[in-house]
Amino acid sequence: MKSSIYLLLLLLLLFSCQTEEKKTESTQKENEEVVSISKVQRSETVEKDVQDINQPKDGEYTFDIAYAEWQGKTMGDKVQVVVEGDKVKVIYLEGNLKDLKKGQVMEEGLLIKHKSGVWIIGSDASDAEKDEVGGCSGGPTIIDFEEMTYWMC
Repeated sequence: MKSSIYLLLLLLLLFSCQTEEKKTESTQKENEEVVSISKVQRSETVEKDVQDINQPKDGEYTFDIAYAEWQGKTMGDKVQVVVEGDKVKVIYLEGNLKDLKKGQVMEEGLLIKHKSGVWIIGSDASDAEKDEVGGCSGGPTIIDFEEMTYWMC
């Protein structure tokens, strides 16, 4: 009888240890998943913050028009560049372009950082990966916030 009780107690103890071990493994897996998710979220947040730091600030800017076929020279033409979040609009201000009137919207679209590092005016996020941009390539327009130039062909 005594040995039966000991055997029963031993089995209960063994069963409770296995159950506790499974709980520990399960908790450990859950913790690993939380850490993994946390790392991804932190990575996305850091990436977004870096993009936000580099993103030109909302506002209105006066740019020169640079002509690709004239090695980036300007001819005195000016545009107003309006940035609102990831949207950009280019409005003609003054110059020698006879086909345009003051206040006319020349181009508008998404302000995108191209894979080459330059800012472009695109129509969707995939424009960031296009092989040709700016100049007379037919690709998205380059807009240079350092030199304050809007590139045309």
